[in-house]
Amino acid sequence: MPEAVPPISKAGCAGVREQGGPLRSHDHAFSLPAGHDAADPLLDGLLRLVAAHFGVAAACVVPGEAPAERGLGAGVDETLYEALRVLAHGCGAGEAREPLIVPDISEDPAWRDVLAHASKPLRFVAAWPLYGAQGEHVGSLCLIDPAPRELDAAGRASLGDFARVAAALAVRPTLTTSGDIATSATGESTLHTELEALREHERLLAHAIAGSGTGIWDRDVVTGEIRYSVGWKAILGYADHELTSRIEDSYLRLHPDDRDYVKAAMQAHFDGRTPTYEVEHRIRCKDGRYKWICSRGKVMSRDAHGRALRMIGTTTDITSMREMAERLRESAALITNLTNEVPGLVFQRRQLPGGRAFFSYASAGIAEIYELTPEQAAHDTACIDALIHPDDLDAWRDSFELSAANLTPWHLEFRVLLPQQGLRWRQGDARPQRLADGTTVWHGFITDATERKRIEAELQEFASTDGLTRLANRRHFMARVEAQLTQVRRGGAGAAVMMCDLDHFKSINDRWGHAIGDDVLRHFAEILRTQLRTGDMAGRIGGEEFAILLAAADLEGAQSVARRIQEHFAAQPLGVDGDVVALTVSIGITLMNAADMSAEGALTRSDFALYRAKKGGRNRIECA
Repeated sequence: MPEAVPPISKAGCAGVREQGGPLRSHDHAFSLPAGHDAADPLLDGLLRLVAAHFGVAAACVVPGEAPAERGLGAGVDETLYEALRVLAHGCGAGEAREPLIVPDISEDPAWRDVLAHASKPLRFVAAWPLYGAQGEHVGSLCLIDPAPRELDAAGRASLGDFARVAAALAVRPTLTTSGDIATSATGESTLHTELEALREHERLLAHAIAGSGTGIWDRDVVTGEIRYSVGWKAILGYADHELTSRIEDSYLRLHPDDRDYVKAAMQAHFDGRTPTYEVEHRIRCKDGRYKWICSRGKVMSRDAHGRALRMIGTTTDITSMREMAERLRESAALITNLTNEVPGLVFQRRQLPGGRAFFSYASAGIAEIYELTPEQAAHDTACIDALIHPDDLDAWRDSFELSAANLTPWHLEFRVLLPQQGLRWRQGDARPQRLADGTTVWHGFITDATERKRIEAELQEFASTDGLTRLANRRHFMARVEAQLTQVRRGGAGAAVMMCDLDHFKSINDRWGHAIGDDVLRHFAEILRTQLRTGDMAGRIGGEEFAILLAAADLEGAQSVARRIQEHFAAQPLGVDGDVVALTVSIGITLMNAADMSAEGALTRSDFALYRAKKGGRNRIECA
């Protein structure tokens, strides 16, 4: 359907030219005989200005309604006139008071049939309704062209301005049938106002062009002549009289590296392969320096074969903008190079209000951290979620949700399972911010924490493990007993504590030496590891004394474990230089209870039971 444009304000005039008057136009291919209407130099001049401004084949004023008996005279293009009257009447009469723009009649079924029989082929038509003082439809200002074209917002605004002037001209004083002048003070006043508004519009446009560093050029494609505005010449440092109009000279001012590109872009537009001509290139100034300019233009007229005849355009000095863009590129390159050299991933993560998350920026370090490319992470975070260790995935997702909800810094240590590197530790830190549209953006850093985690584990093991036997040391063992006592107090399953002492260990050291004594301690520790369950713990309390925590065990179960330990220890003597070192162990057992004030209580009772076992002859089990 034709494109609707917001309606213009109605012209404030009382007098109206006789309804049904003929079409007034200025064109070359679509001209109508002057004999159809009294000569109107003001209106004709306006139509010439409109046609030149828009670069169309014709601009005309079509009356609103014409009596059927009124003819146009001999030689008048009746089919074109009637077709335009139908279109113009459709855009301004009755309730349809909006302008119409038909970019391509051949593609618009609503108007294709209406204009199909015009003597001249039409592709583009624009009609802007004209109104009198009382809101009556007095006609339409029409643009017509044999080639399809678009009318942008600025073009529509200009057509509206011209239409208001045309409406004022249409209701000026006219001759009556008796030869008298039908005057209209309101019409004269409105015409003066509209013309003054148009002049002011032109003045503002001239100031805007002058202040924007923009010049205008007008090229005659046939003759090769190109005319420049004073502002255009000033861009290159020339005075108004210092430049020729030869197109060959204009090509010589182009930077040698840009010349072929500019010519090719212009030829593409001449051939109709591009809707407009637009290039950015360097051009030599009067002082020999080169400036960057942006030239935009459009062919305004073509011959019957579609060959370009005239092209008009603008040129803008963009040197400062290009220099700024280059500085920005250099800054961006510097930042990118720096972040790519940082051992880790520098990132920007976005989470949209709907929940979708993606990495809008990722440094080259993503290859090491996740074995991914920045492009893979730019779509969404599913590819990263797939690499998070299953046991850490919920924490990974929840940490971002919590950070987004409260706008608190994000921090997480987590594991990943990578195709090449396997299990690795990562540490991430970022700060969130909320955008106006509800998007949450994090800027942060993710680094490899695998080595640090290994060292921490080693330090933890060193701090909690006996160096000789690799069992828990006394401090770590007692902390575990305290935790178990807390569970017992809360009504959890019972637990047992056993104290073990290697029999005759001093004699072994005295006879075989401390190295063999150490072997005996390690040998007993290994037996404990093989006999205890996953939830149990053994620790070396000091010297040849060991303690065992049996979780979820009663007294009978604890005694059974103690007997197995004794049996295996006795059945596996230590061989030294052909001799056999007989080994036995005494064990004391107690159950933990909620009344214990601390872990020391259970340990003291089991130690008392051990004392009785040693006192009773060794290699015994006693309970307390």
